[in-house]
Amino acid sequence: MGEARSHSYARDRRIVKTDDFSSVFRLRPVYRTAHFVLYARNNQLSHARLGIVAAKRFAPRAVTRNTIKRVTRELFRHTELPALDCIVRLSKPVNSKAGPATTSALKAVLRAELMQLLHSQLPSESRARK
Repeated sequence: MGEARSHSYARDRRIVKTDDFSSVFRLRPVYRTAHFVLYARNNQLSHARLGIVAAKRFAPRAVTRNTIKRVTRELFRHTELPALDCIVRLSKPVNSKAGPATTSALKAVLRAELMQLLHSQLPSESRARK
């Protein structure tokens, strides 16, 4: 796989259909962190696909939800996952309407948790090198 292609996030790398989301959600969560849940299943493609669910009740501001999605996509693009369908779902509130929408501290916490989620799906020999 070429270097330029491995860092893309083209439409074929996304889970966009409701049926695809439903088939992954039927499975038990694979990994949990303080704010996120990861669902994953093997797919028949040559690459991994990503779906992101950031509900308004857990992140009331659009800025916060968009930050979560942006950070998740960035980490997904830079992580060489096997052929999986992965859904990252926000499962606990990340901030309130009273506080700032995003801060560098919040971004750092989100990035660390999301990195932990995605790295949990790497083959064990790849994790040892990281």
